[in-house]
This record gives sequence, structure tokens and C-alpha cells, in this order.
Amino acid sequence: MALSLHGYAQGTSNELKENLDSLLIVTPKTFKEIDGLLHPFKNDSLQLRYIQEKSINKNYSLGQAYALNQLGSIYRDKELYSQALELYQQALHLSVEANNIEFRVYSLNNISSVYSRTDAVKSALDYSQNALELAETVNNPSDALKRSIIASLNNIGATYQMLEQYELAIEKYERSMSLEKELDDKLGLAINHKNVGECYEAQAILDPALTNFRKSLVYYEIIDSNKGKIMCNYNIAHVYVHQGKIQEAIDILQSNLIKAKAINDQNIITTIYINLGWAFIRLGDYTAAQTNLESGLTLAKSNNINAEIAEANKFLSELWIKKDDYQKGMSYYKDFKKYEERITNSLNLRYVNDMILRYESEMRENQLERLAEENESVRLKLRKNKTMLIIIGISLILLIGILYILYRQSQLNADKKLLTLEQSMLRSQMNPHFLFNSLNSIKLYIINNEKKNAVHYLNKFSKLVRKILEASSQREISLAEELETVELYMNIENIRFSNEINFTVHIKDDIDVHNIKIPSLILQPFLENALWHGLSSKDGAKNIDLEVKRGKNGFIEIVITDNGVGRDAAEKIKDSKVLKRKSVGIDITKERLANFSRDYENYFHVDIIDKFDDETNPVGTQIVIYIPTI
Repeated sequence: MALSLHGYAQGTSNELKENLDSLLIVTPKTFKEIDGLLHPFKNDSLQLRYIQEKSINKNYSLGQAYALNQLGSIYRDKELYSQALELYQQALHLSVEANNIEFRVYSLNNISSVYSRTDAVKSALDYSQNALELAETVNNPSDALKRSIIASLNNIGATYQMLEQYELAIEKYERSMSLEKELDDKLGLAINHKNVGECYEAQAILDPALTNFRKSLVYYEIIDSNKGKIMCNYNIAHVYVHQGKIQEAIDILQSNLIKAKAINDQNIITTIYINLGWAFIRLGDYTAAQTNLESGLTLAKSNNINAEIAEANKFLSELWIKKDDYQKGMSYYKDFKKYEERITNSLNLRYVNDMILRYESEMRENQLERLAEENESVRLKLRKNKTMLIIIGISLILLIGILYILYRQSQLNADKKLLTLEQSMLRSQMNPHFLFNSLNSIKLYIINNEKKNAVHYLNKFSKLVRKILEASSQREISLAEELETVELYMNIENIRFSNEINFTVHIKDDIDVHNIKIPSLILQPFLENALWHGLSSKDGAKNIDLEVKRGKNGFIEIVITDNGVGRDAAEKIKDSKVLKRKSVGIDITKERLANFSRDYENYFHVDIIDKFDDETNPVGTQIVIYIPTI
């Protein structure tokens, strides 16, 4: 065993040596390039010291700065803040010497994080603001610099939020989110939507708070973060209590208490217990309120969570006063005030708050002064050269005109594409083969004097054509209407298969198909594909099952399953035919779903699954269409 571990360590050292040799030959200047080679070793203090020493020998300042920053983060996470701060300061000094803005901003943010964790609010804010101002001097920042800007904005926003300057905090968080969208940082978007929701809730602006908590929940579901989902559901329940939706809030809190216990997060468990107690007080169930508040208080004390101890005592004081036991109520109230004083330094908060207001005021005054200077400069230039102004004005008008023409052209092209797509969709629904064969089948009923069948299917055919024409003019319809349309389609197509197709529709989980909206006419192409590629060449029973059920993460799943020959066999049969039936309906449908997703900010998805038996023989195909309900 010892020999094996030694071999693993030796392998890692060889990898580091190779990467470091490459690094010291090229000596890159960007954080991305350096991190790309050294990232695997960023949590190993011995390896980082080796990187630092080799960089010193080669006089490579940025290699030293990278190693020192990562070492500082290791010490910071172990709460060895003085050592971490010293390392970060060394890294900042080297970054300044190298005149590298990326590393300077990165080091400034790291220093700010240490001050923030040690409650040195003013210093934390100063370093974050310095980092932000420096980063914003770069016109086209790299992705690494954008992430540093995000870190600065989030640090400043968190400080403003703590100091109850909520509008300023929201402004910083929203600026951060615009960059997170550029970088597709779903975790950052989840965190900041939650932060914005908390700022709105603190101001009793509940609807925007609820909207942001729900957006945060969607992002946490996408990245599948159990802890994030629990926290968002807790926030939503908290708003519900404020809105008077007490039972809904209790249901959410009790459900997420079970989930919090499953991941054994003591902080979240404590918070949920206390807020369940608060909700039960509002509901008037004082027994349940007492049980939950005492459980939360016990956990808060055992984990030394002062803020939650204060909160639990505050609600227990309210509870006992409502139960007319003023002595107990006063006792809990005194404990509440004692812990509140521990976590609040009002003099420091007022000082920093004043400093923030002065800073924001100075920033605005400086901006006004700069604007005044710029206006004066422009005025002087206009006096000196009116002709140049006229030329510039005409050029601007021409440029605006050209940009407007290009914008309108882009809009027209987009509208044309959408119209073409809708026309293609309608053609795929009412292709000449389908119309001709359907009418021909009805004609055969008439020739054979099967009047009832002829009338029956003629009615179905006319109703189907009417539904297709009506649906094609709508962007979305209910799932119930779509199911009715495809049932008509399958009844008519079954004539051509001598009624051999067994088509069934199953709606599970008490789903109300009238309340689910989908793009119009999206299911028929998949059924047509199952009929003509999966079942037309199959002997024996021919089945198509359409199932509507609830899926994961708030999606409705529409599952179409056939027992046909499978995609591979169908492709071979198609290649062997002289007249090949080209199926474009599915491609058009996928493109329509993608277009619909862009318009409505929802995510539609289609999976095509090949089915096999135990001997890996194909036994059909399954289509799964995911319809979001959020």
C-alpha cells in the first residue's frame, strides 16, 4: 500500500514539473493561461510552494502571484486570516510590479474577502471598490476579469445589503447578473436572484421578491443543487407567511425540513424550525409553534448561531405573550435583546453607513463635475469649429439611419423566417399524399356503398382539416386541443392501415391538459414518423401509445412509444425504396420548439430513444417531449 501511494505522489510531481516547465518557458500574462496549467495543484500547499520557488528562480512575477493567491485561499478557508492576508498582500505587490490588471484585481478581491470574514466592513468595501474601479478601466475585459468584476460587485452588494441599503445592493447584484448571463454562470445567477429577492422582501416589496426567489429556484433546479433548492423554497415560504398564505408556507417548510435533514445541514434545519414556529404562531397553533421554536433554539445554541438564537427567542417571547404568560414572554425577550446586541455594532454600522452615503454622494458629484467639464469642452469645440459639428451631426444621422435600416431588415428577415417555418409546418401537416390518400379511402367507402363509414370518416377528415387550419394561426394551444387533433389524425390514418393500428392515450398524475399550453401542431409529425417509418414495415400487432405524465423539475413529459422496427431498420428499408418518403416534419417541429423557447424564456427538449429487448433486438422507438410548466 505504501509503495502504491508513493507511486501516485511521484506521478503527480512529474505532472507538475512538466506543466511548470512549459509555463516558465512561455511565461503567459493572463490568469486563464496560468490557471489552465496549474489549476490541478491549487489546493496543495506543498506543490504551491514549489511553484513559488521555481517562479522566483525564473523571476516570473505572475507565477509567484498565482501561487501566493492560492496559498492565501488555503489559509483563509482554514480561518488563518493574518497569514492569508500577508500572502494576498505579497501577491498584490507582485501584480503591481508586473503591471497586470487581472492579477491586481484578483488579489484585491481576495484581500477584501479576508476583511469581510473578519467583519472589517470598511476595509472590505474599500478593497472591493478599488478592484471594481481598476477592472472597469479595461474596455474589453477577459472572462477572468469579468469574473473578478462579478466578485467585486457581489462583495459590495453584500455589504450594502447588510447595512440595509437595499436599493444600492440591488443595483450591484443586477450589474453582476448581466455579466453572469454573458458567462452562462447559472450558479451565480441562482445566488444573485436569491440576494435580490431578500433585498425586496426586507423592504416589504413582496411580488418582486417572490419572482426573484422563483427564478433562483429554476437555476438551482437546472444545476441540481439540493441545498440551493431547499433555501429557495424556504425563502418562498417566508414570503407566503408575509402574504398571509400560512398553510402553503407550512407545507413548503415541512417538506423542505425533511430534505434539509437528509443533507444534514444544521444551519438550514435550524432556520426552518424557527420559521415553522413563526408560521404556526400566525396560524394560531401555539403547541406546534412552541415545539418547532424550541427545537430551533436548541439547535441554534448547540451550533453557536447567534442570529438564529436571537430570532428564536424573539418568536418565543411573542408566543408566550399571546398565551398570556407575560413572565416567560419577558424572559425570552431579554434573551432576544442580549443576543441581538452581540451581533449588532450599531456605532460601527452607522459610521460605515455614513461613509457609504458620502462615497455615493461624492461619486455622483464627481460624475456631475466630469459631465460639466465635458460639456464645457464640447461648447468650446463647437465655437471653434461649427462646420465640424455639422459634419459630425450629418454623419450621426446617416449612421443612425443605416443602423435603423439594418435593424428593420433584421426584423423582416426574422419575421420571414418565422412565416416560412409556420408555412412549412402547415405543409407538413397537410401534405398532398395525406390529403389524396385520405380522400381516396373515403371514396372507396362510397364506391363499396359503405355510407356510414364514408360519412363517419368524412366528418372526421373535415374536422381535422378545420382544426389544423385553426391551430396553424395560433402560437400556442392547450394540450387538450392538441390531443383531440392527433386522435382525429390517427383515426383517419388508420383507414390506410386497415384499422391495424392500436392507438391509445393515457393521461396520468391527475394532469389537467386544458391548463397546459404548448406550440400548436407539434405531436402529429412524431406520430406520422412512427406510422410510416416504424410500423408500416412491421408484421403483427402495431401499437402506438401516447402518455402524458409529470416529470422531474416541474416538467410535463409527453411520451410517444411505438413497437415498430426501430430507427436503424427503418433507415435501411427507406434506402432500399425507389421512391423515398422524406420526413421533414420532425426537424421543423424541433426548430419551432427552439423558436418558442426563445420567445417565452422556457426550455423545451425532445429525446429520441431506441428500445431493445434482452437480446438487443430493436423493439420500437420512444419519443419524449419535455414541456416546462414554470
